[in-house]
Amino acid sequence: MGDHSHHHGHGKDLDWNAMGESIELRAEVYRPLYAQIIDAVRERMPDPSLIIDAGSGPGVVSCALAEAFPRAEVVALDNAPALLERAQRRADAAGLRVRTLLGQIPDAFAGLAGADVVWFGHSLHHVGDQKAALAAAARAMAAGGLLVLLEGGLPARWLPRDIGIGRPGLQARLEAAREEWFAAMRSALPDARHEVEDWPALLAAAGLKPAGTRSFLLDLPAPVPPKVRDHLIAMLEREREATAEHLPAEDLATLDRLLDPDDPAGLRRRPDVFLLDAQTVHFAVKE
Repeated sequence: MGDHSHHHGHGKDLDWNAMGESIELRAEVYRPLYAQIIDAVRERMPDPSLIIDAGSGPGVVSCALAEAFPRAEVVALDNAPALLERAQRRADAAGLRVRTLLGQIPDAFAGLAGADVVWFGHSLHHVGDQKAALAAAARAMAAGGLLVLLEGGLPARWLPRDIGIGRPGLQARLEAAREEWFAAMRSALPDARHEVEDWPALLAAAGLKPAGTRSFLLDLPAPVPPKVRDHLIAMLEREREATAEHLPAEDLATLDRLLDPDDPAGLRRRPDVFLLDAQTVHFAVKE
């Protein structure tokens, strides 16, 4: 699940195995942001022996962690076999010390122990019982271990408020529609439990000591390279499908123009496309 890019809607029934390419592309685009977070991890835990990437997806972050900490074993934990295959191929091609583990969170933590770092990258909110997941992660950590939780931040921006087609403020309306999708997604999860999203409090309830919160910025100004456009187009295609029932016809027509590769106003051709995102990270330690 991790690095599954879940500020973006994918519909209520998520087929992670089928989404490997788009998830991997998104993670590649966001690598500069992940590098900043990994640097912050290194300041707190300079020489870990075992790192668990909980909800690793296709392993882009798993491999980045293995590159940053070459003495560590990195466990890429996910419930999607096809994504773990991608992760293992990536690690093997780069000669990195990564092993994959297929399992559901929180149960998969039962076979792990002594982790110096547990990384939850956009994955915890796809677990029905988030308290149980954090408690299981805490049990798998070594004394002095660090939990890194990527949750929250600001919604990504990638176009100006007025884009010259449709009604201005499209992205604000997309965000409102995404909130509807997100609520439905959470309520449909197995063992879903409602939690107030006070992440430090949830970390403390799991027996960990909150150790600070920071936000990290991804700032890719216009004009963005083709890879970033590819990511934004794939994201918007999923977003249109997931939020269609919550958007007026005018906005759907605008989205269709943005996705049209031949339209000068589309994401493929317009010069004002950028990517600005802020990711909040919560740290906690096991005493």
